[in-house]
Amino acid sequence: MRAGFPIALPGMAVGLLGGSFDPAHEGHVHITEEALRRFGLDRIWWLVSPGNPLKAHGPAPLDQRIARAERIMHHPRVEITGIEAQLGTRMTRDTIAALQRLYPGVRFVWLMGADNLVQFDRWDRWRDIAARVPIGVIARPGWRMPARFSRAARMLWAARLPQAQVRRLAAARPPAWALINVPLNKLSSTAIRARRRKGKT
Repeated sequence: MRAGFPIALPGMAVGLLGGSFDPAHEGHVHITEEALRRFGLDRIWWLVSPGNPLKAHGPAPLDQRIARAERIMHHPRVEITGIEAQLGTRMTRDTIAALQRLYPGVRFVWLMGADNLVQFDRWDRWRDIAARVPIGVIARPGWRMPARFSRAARMLWAARLPQAQVRRLAAARPPAWALINVPLNKLSSTAIRARRRKGKT
């Protein structure tokens, strides 16, 4: 294990929530706590990314985003990491592959908001991601129906777990995915940045 990397033992179920977290906010906290509970995960790691290839403008410096995330996310089973910068990976598929090599026997689950499922088929090697790890999708305001009928969801429809089985997602053999509806929280990083540009707190 590399120094400074999170600790995980074989057999543990670890959710991976990736993103720019620019900035981290209570909405991220909300979906993290719901994912821990509903998917039956042992841990969740926030993967604060160096940058998102699908976004036109670069985020704030990585150390600032990690510091903000650490101030807002307080849970003994959640770890804030800049692991992609440490690994030198930028694409989700490469990050997952590297973590699976580093943590043999750990059952990783990729977590995403329902809005990301809508564009999942645009991700680099998205089919390989789905073949490597189960995927837990958390519903967000306005995205439930678009996510359910997105191209990726249609192509992976046979691999979707029914609601009664979502707690066994980490044990499911990929491809496998589940979509959960949670009490909605409308906060978003985009809205927070917009308020900052307008001089609001």
